[in-house]
Amino acid sequence: MLRPHRFDTEVDPGPVQIQARKVHFNVSGIPLHWIPGHPVASNVISLLNIVLPAAERWFVLTLKEALPLVKDPHLAEDMRGFIGQEAMHADVHEQVLHEYMVINGIDPKPILDQVEYAFEKVLAPTTSTDPKRRLNHLCDRLWLIAAVEHYTAVMGDFALNCAWDDHDASPTMVDLFRWHGSEEVEHRMVAHDVAVYFHDSYIDRIRAMSMAVVMIFVMFQRAAWYIVKTDPDTDIGWWKFNRMRMRDSKLGLLPKYRKLFGSNTAMYFRPGYSPEEMGSTAQAVAYLASSPAARAAHL
Repeated sequence: MLRPHRFDTEVDPGPVQIQARKVHFNVSGIPLHWIPGHPVASNVISLLNIVLPAAERWFVLTLKEALPLVKDPHLAEDMRGFIGQEAMHADVHEQVLHEYMVINGIDPKPILDQVEYAFEKVLAPTTSTDPKRRLNHLCDRLWLIAAVEHYTAVMGDFALNCAWDDHDASPTMVDLFRWHGSEEVEHRMVAHDVAVYFHDSYIDRIRAMSMAVVMIFVMFQRAAWYIVKTDPDTDIGWWKFNRMRMRDSKLGLLPKYRKLFGSNTAMYFRPGYSPEEMGSTAQAVAYLASSPAARAAHL
């Protein structure tokens, strides 16, 4: 997919300082179908407001656990920037969840309970007192975060280059997901670099991705169907939901499953893979410089 013309004149910004940007999105009055005429695309993207806060707080806690063990000052600085950005993402999406989705009639509790159980219980730090076992468990979680962050970078690149603008999507919602997506592209190297720093293992990288792709696919599909099914403004069945999802994917409103879970996953399995291959730092930084919410935070 070609990038929009507004990003054609990209200039490599060189090394960037990863830092959190304080933003706020006024979502009052925005309809649940923020892409008019496309309820499935609207709901599938909006489900990120439900699943991301718990995941991103898990990222924050895990990297905070790892940070005291890192002796590389540059990597430690990147980790602190990553932690700040992910904490802000969690707070913003939780705010939007309550001020937008709940207000518009979506009850997130069944999905929230499952997501929070996964990240707060299943993926919690080990209770073992054996230092070696604790370190190995930390390394496993760091590689799983690196695998998940591959998909957040994929989604960030999609958000920057998709066709929402061509379908009269809510500018506020577009800015929300592009601001977040840009920061995911901006810090896409950090989780990978941390995992490599602790345990540079191709086998562990692939094992983590094998878990991540299944977890994300199942969670994505279940949560998307739940939102569509409970959407008070639609009444569509399972098969129609999937047909509409595929239609919206062809229009560039949603990522295509065969690319998201196919070629983008295969990319990660290459021995020489680097997160730099996914997305453009120049494009991400350019958007963040023009994002209404990010600019307003500095006024």
